[in-house]
Amino acid sequence: MAEDKKKIFEEEKKVESGSKAAAEKLDPAALPIMNPEPDENEQEEVLGKAYDARLMKRLIKYLKPYAKWVYLAIFLTVGVAMLSTIRPYLTKIAIDNYIVNKDSVGLRNIILILFGTLVFQGLVQYSMTYLTQWIGQKTIFDLRMELFSHIQKFSMSFFDKNPVGRLVTRLTNDIEVLNEMFSSGIVMVFADIFIIGGILFFMFSLSWQLTLIALSVVIPLIYATVIFRSKVRNAFRDIRYYLAKMNSFLQEHISGILVVKIFNKEKKTLEEFRQINYDHTKANKKSVLYYSIFFPVVELIGAISGGLIIWYGGGKAVEGVLTIGILVSFIQYSEMFFRPIRDLSEKYNIMQTAMASSERIFRLLDRKSVIVDPENPVPFDSCRGEIEFKNVSFAYVKNDYVLKNISFDIKQGEKVAFVGATGAGKSSIMNLLCRFYDAQKGDITIDGKNIKDIRQADLRKNIGLVVQDIFLFSDTISNNISLNNELISDKKIMDSAKIIGIDGFIQQLPQKYGQNVKERGVTLSQGQRQLITFARALAYDPRILILDEATSSVDTHSEILIQNAIDKLMEGRTSIIIAHRLSTIQKCDKIIVMHKGEIRESGTHHQLLELGGIYSKLYQLQYKESYNV
Repeated sequence: MAEDKKKIFEEEKKVESGSKAAAEKLDPAALPIMNPEPDENEQEEVLGKAYDARLMKRLIKYLKPYAKWVYLAIFLTVGVAMLSTIRPYLTKIAIDNYIVNKDSVGLRNIILILFGTLVFQGLVQYSMTYLTQWIGQKTIFDLRMELFSHIQKFSMSFFDKNPVGRLVTRLTNDIEVLNEMFSSGIVMVFADIFIIGGILFFMFSLSWQLTLIALSVVIPLIYATVIFRSKVRNAFRDIRYYLAKMNSFLQEHISGILVVKIFNKEKKTLEEFRQINYDHTKANKKSVLYYSIFFPVVELIGAISGGLIIWYGGGKAVEGVLTIGILVSFIQYSEMFFRPIRDLSEKYNIMQTAMASSERIFRLLDRKSVIVDPENPVPFDSCRGEIEFKNVSFAYVKNDYVLKNISFDIKQGEKVAFVGATGAGKSSIMNLLCRFYDAQKGDITIDGKNIKDIRQADLRKNIGLVVQDIFLFSDTISNNISLNNELISDKKIMDSAKIIGIDGFIQQLPQKYGQNVKERGVTLSQGQRQLITFARALAYDPRILILDEATSSVDTHSEILIQNAIDKLMEGRTSIIIAHRLSTIQKCDKIIVMHKGEIRESGTHHQLLELGGIYSKLYQLQYKESYNV
């Protein structure tokens, strides 16, 4: 298993080093320097550090909005410590002053005081527990919102390299670990320290000799704690590793369940998951084993301490040097003394995992997006839709350019189609125009303005995109069309659906536009899902419309329906169509033929047919296939 992990780590390192090398070779002016995220091995190794002042300083900042509540929690913690450590002392008074002297009235009073102390301590402890948990929930809410907002700002290249399961782990498990630190870590550490301090104060004030006898077992306790920390640290590192691996595996295979089923991979997938699940369980069982050994050892050491107190203190009591009340209170203090020490060992583990989680979270927060908005963006309130590519070259990885010295211009309101074989670079043009990626060479302008000088939100507000890979959210049809945009009214949603031609089937649904389509729209057909994405693009009323293989997922009847809607959708808009079906682009003002990342031909449908080049051959091939069918 160690060899498997090592292989995985080495592969991830190769990928990251490759990305870094590519970034170094790019033109700095064209692309900001990337901040590669460390591989999983590097991240998990941080678990060796139990406390990092730099990380703790950053974490404390999230407590600042709740500073007054934190101070109140610490104050309540001091109160709990004082009330809990005073009880054995009251027991000593009850025995030596009232039981020995047979003073029933005094004994009754001290019992009432003791009972009142217990009730008051319970109320204070309840308030402290509630307040610390409330603070923890508030801080992780803020942190989770910040992290999710930051992830949304990353360019598509980031998501190309980072598994979704790992990001989900960061947003869920890692932040939940910080909740433990905020709610039961930082503040409760003060409680344990104050309790230990209070116990030592009362013990030394009663008998310093007996105190030294009781503390004689501290050295073996420290030794046991050091061994426990070392063992459990490795177990926690493995747990975190396998948890992230499990999340990635589940996300990938549940999303791709159709492929798993069609190729009868259920059994193989189950076996792979069984191994990951077994490794995760094994790591957890290790941590359980260490805890099951450590806590009884602490109890045993505490029992030995109690035995030494009875042995030495009992002898002194028989000699009359020590009172029975002091002996009883010492036994109580001895039992209390080891409880906060045991709790501090747990807090150590919480702090250790919290430091590791915060390291991973802050690495993500510190990572800069490759695509950033300009410091002084140019105004882009109104868009005419004039597009120009000037000597644009682009590569997803290193110098493997998928676009090579591309230049073309599209006038306002023109309908331009891009055709070519798979991998010719058609979709890459769409990615660059929407600025999902930045080109390494050349410039892209809209209305004469370089898109790098425009805010991404302003740019994409003017672009409508319909792609082959359909995605619908688990929500109503209405919300999937408007995407919860308050500026899009119900009337506009229905009008868009009517123009596209889907209002009829929506009205037949039980809840009409309020019908929930479930995850990824599984309750609808492929064609219906595609039509909804058309209605979505129309509802946003963009000045530039991009259709990337938008009709490839629908049947012939739906394609005819869509084609009529597309004609209306394109009116008054600059339109870019990326298509394999040449029958859908014959009416375009211009057709650009791409081959291996280069523009080979350009012209109208008839001009390209007369040219007898690549387009003509593609058209004849498709025509023959259609004829034979």
